[in-house]
Amino acid sequence: MLWRNKKGKASAPKKDLTKLKTPHTYAIIFFVVVFCWILTFLVPAGKFSTHTIEYTDANGETATRTVLMADTFRYSYNLDTDFVAGALEEISRDPELMEELEVDPEALTALMETDSSAWTQEDLDAVGLSDDEMYSLYGEEFYDTSRKLHKTAGVWGTEDFGGFGFMNYVFEGLVSGDRSGTAVGICALILVIGGAFGIIMKTGAIDAGIYAFINKTKGLERLALPLLFILFSLGGATFGMAEECIPFAMIMVPFVIALGYDSIVAVTVTYVASQVGNAVSWMSPFSVAVAQGIAGVPVLSGATFRMVMWVVVTLAADAFMMVYAERVRKNPQKSVVYAGDAYFRNRLDMVTEEEREFNLGHKLILLEMAAVMVWIVWGVTQKGFYIPEIASQFFVMGFVAGVIAIIFKLNGMTVNGMASAFQGGVSDLAGTAVVVGMAKGILLVLGGSDADVPSTLNTVLHVIGTALDGVPAFIGAWFMYLFQSLFNLVVTSNSGQAALTMPIMAPLSDLVGVSRQIAVLAYQLGAGFVDAFTPVSASLIGVLGVARIEWGKWAKFQIKMQAFFFLLGTIFIAIAVAINFQ
Repeated sequence: MLWRNKKGKASAPKKDLTKLKTPHTYAIIFFVVVFCWILTFLVPAGKFSTHTIEYTDANGETATRTVLMADTFRYSYNLDTDFVAGALEEISRDPELMEELEVDPEALTALMETDSSAWTQEDLDAVGLSDDEMYSLYGEEFYDTSRKLHKTAGVWGTEDFGGFGFMNYVFEGLVSGDRSGTAVGICALILVIGGAFGIIMKTGAIDAGIYAFINKTKGLERLALPLLFILFSLGGATFGMAEECIPFAMIMVPFVIALGYDSIVAVTVTYVASQVGNAVSWMSPFSVAVAQGIAGVPVLSGATFRMVMWVVVTLAADAFMMVYAERVRKNPQKSVVYAGDAYFRNRLDMVTEEEREFNLGHKLILLEMAAVMVWIVWGVTQKGFYIPEIASQFFVMGFVAGVIAIIFKLNGMTVNGMASAFQGGVSDLAGTAVVVGMAKGILLVLGGSDADVPSTLNTVLHVIGTALDGVPAFIGAWFMYLFQSLFNLVVTSNSGQAALTMPIMAPLSDLVGVSRQIAVLAYQLGAGFVDAFTPVSASLIGVLGVARIEWGKWAKFQIKMQAFFFLLGTIFIAIAVAINFQ
């Protein structure tokens, strides 16, 4: 249809750009993978040597961690086989050196009898001479430095057939890691939690509990949101709460929507709050304690400054959330997830008066859930429970809830009903589990996050670290914060990011003229806040999956909050530089 302007000329109607369809999370990740793959053609691969350091952890015990050595960066090259042939002759004549390097004499002799022009690093590894050992002896002399090598994945392939291809990023991402980490462990955790809560939701206990709470509090229920935000922030600050937010979100989403808010508020009051606490923590064993240990700063030092920062930032973020929440409560249709939240609204509306009755069976299920939650927190903080243990605890939670429902005949629960409910819960979160694997695929396309394996990511880390050398103190500290924020878009493991970046950022802070404590501060602010935004975060994707929020829609809200966080972080970086925070 054409419209007439003031001069009478026909013109096409203007498009409402605010109503453009948000790309699907799968599509966003795919295009990020393609971008990273193209980047590997442009940026050569590089690596660092690594060593193991000892530091005092948050419990006062000696811990170890493998970290990179900042001054050992080199690009990936082929071997200078003529030089290597001479070097091996030299090594073979020095028995003490061979024993120190644990070189296999027979294998070395056999290698030296072959054609040296065909030698590769794999051949040297086979006799006991690693790239790091050769570099420590000869520097870059044993490389053919005429051409820097790129580590670029093929279009299609596997480790057994042609090497990793970027079009296989979904499968390779899903099977990467182990049972205690991303992606395999997190995917399994998400599926088990989904099944357990499928049973719990089928019992009707959560729905009945929500209505009972609302009826009892009579208007005071809105005070629950700011208080819950503070509690989840405290969880993030004290024991690095992240994956643990997924089950809490399954409870909070219908609760918050029943209060008249949206699922974005539910995710904010749980997962975002935990990451706010993590970002400004004074004692998190997975971030601050590790980073301080690597940087050579006394563990848990600077706690007073960080505690003040936690109070200020938590209250400010809490207020930001409540401003948004009240805006949605007054006009729910303005929420970008209003249509998606219909699933939860409809389910709550379908609850009959009989089902809303808060009976003994419902109370026992909620008490059992509370007991398991306490068990989980105790296990994580006191016994070091992690993904395998947490998954089994949630399975027990779902199973016991189902048994109680059968005994009290809640919603006609049967053994087959329990099995079907578990299956339905797993099905609901299967798509989320796939996203976790996809996100890990991004890191694989970049060559992985191991400092001692050539990758594009290592080169980017080195180049940015070098670029900050010699800038003014505040600018240097601020760019460290900016760099850590951007780096967290790809590497979301707090301890992993500390191991990769702090060996570079700590000595760099000495050159820039700020304390290493400020370098740690820049790390924790960047690594914490951005975890609430990046689609690579397995925990965030798990929580969004529970809330049925597409990452693109989440980003529309979160980008504003991230700007607010970055402003707060910049202010505290400036204060830290001004007072020479030690």
